[in-house]
Amino acid sequence: MGPSTRLRLRVTPGAQRSEVVGRYGEAWKVRVAAALERGRDNDAVLDLIATSFAVPRTSVELLTGHTAQDKVVQLAGIEPAEADRRLTALTEKELR
Repeated sequence: MGPSTRLRLRVTPGAQRSEVVGRYGEAWKVRVAAALERGRDNDAVLDLIATSFAVPRTSVELLTGHTAQDKVVQLAGIEPAEADRRLTALTEKELR
């Protein structure tokens, strides 16, 4: 088993586009374009994280928050410090 990271996320569904917004306390705030309908927002969150980290979708798993705005996802293959660095870089890139 390799490295893994648990990401705490605050999710806003129904946005114009899916993106990592920035820090939200100890969590990361993300927006997804998918509506809060039959788990589509959860699928969109997992797709966004997989794409953001350039990992297969199977490397990302929703652990908690299936019906809540606050979610925890498990990201396989990435160390916690590396995950934090990449998410920070993503949000800085969006600000430019």
